[in-house]
Amino acid sequence: MASIPRLRQYDGPAILSYGFRPFFLFGAIYSGAAVLVWLPVFFGEIVLPTAVAPRDWHFHEMLYGYLSAVMTGFLLTAIPNWTGRLLIQGAPLFVLLAVWFAGRVAISVSGLIGWLPAAIVDASFLICVAGATAREIIAGRNWRNVKVVAIVALLALANIAFHAEAHFFGSADYSIRLGIAAVVTLLMLIGGRIIPSFTRNWLARENPGRLPVPFGRFDVVAIAVATLALLVWISLPDRGVTAAALALGAVLQVARLFRWAGDRTLREPLVTVLHVGFAFVPLGFALLALAAVGMIPATAGIHAWTAGAFGIMTLAVMTRATLGHTGHELTASFPTQLIYAAAVLAALFRIWAALQPGWSEFLLHIAAFAWAAAFLGMGLVYGPILCRRRKVERPG
Repeated sequence: MASIPRLRQYDGPAILSYGFRPFFLFGAIYSGAAVLVWLPVFFGEIVLPTAVAPRDWHFHEMLYGYLSAVMTGFLLTAIPNWTGRLLIQGAPLFVLLAVWFAGRVAISVSGLIGWLPAAIVDASFLICVAGATAREIIAGRNWRNVKVVAIVALLALANIAFHAEAHFFGSADYSIRLGIAAVVTLLMLIGGRIIPSFTRNWLARENPGRLPVPFGRFDVVAIAVATLALLVWISLPDRGVTAAALALGAVLQVARLFRWAGDRTLREPLVTVLHVGFAFVPLGFALLALAAVGMIPATAGIHAWTAGAFGIMTLAVMTRATLGHTGHELTASFPTQLIYAAAVLAALFRIWAALQPGWSEFLLHIAAFAWAAAFLGMGLVYGPILCRRRKVERPG
């Protein structure tokens, strides 16, 4: 069992007391706002002073802006519980947040300040996160989670590669696929542990009977095979061998999902949404397998992962972690359920827009506004909780 971290005396702003507080709040707000900016950029109504192509700016800010913030909030809160070491809070946490915010500004005005200064500022954040993560896990001798450090480091390298590829080749195709693949791998790894664990805890208390199969050898094999498929997709996205590998990855991830007894959790959306979000992982594999042989556009599968799995899973983790770590009851309120519904609609309409080019403008608007409603709604509903100190906080 992981040890409970000791808490140092902290009397500063509540929002800087735990890593999840600022990064969940500002990450969610930024995600919703960035999509509302992206829509007029995509249709040519406004022009950002960025050195990268509009499509690349959108992918970059979702991957290395929003997702990096949520991942950091999760890790800064989870790692002390894994290692028993002290939390990063107060001034160090504020500095890390400032570095993240500076990166958002730098990439958006990189056409004015130059691509290299923007790259240095933007890349600094994930490098800092990878370093802090490695330091804590090594100091705490928590060797089982070293693989998390490796994935964060890979994401940092993918971000650096993004800037170089975008500048020298005009489009960041390989590095975007590398970044997406790194996050998919992280979801398969962490999701495969937290989803059956949270499901088992709820079922044992509320709905006794069939329980999820815990993480085991099958999961290791399924993740390894899917990761190999992702590596093939990064380098050869439109080949028959890629389609076969991705299809096998889809089957194995579906099998994992069925082993987790998600059908028995419908009475508690806070648990069910984790299964719904993960379902977009095999869907992305399946759609990209079809795209690899030219049957559908690749963007359908990419957005099954990004808008579907990434968006829904991060909202599920943010809402659950916020409630749990601030002493609130672990149940999804009606506003929280609306947030989940908006995120699912955003993902489905975004995939539909890729599959129906003739309706894309209409469908993209629905998807964008649903996404903004979900993430700005997260900021509105959970902002007061994240900014307010509670008498009882659980670091576990």
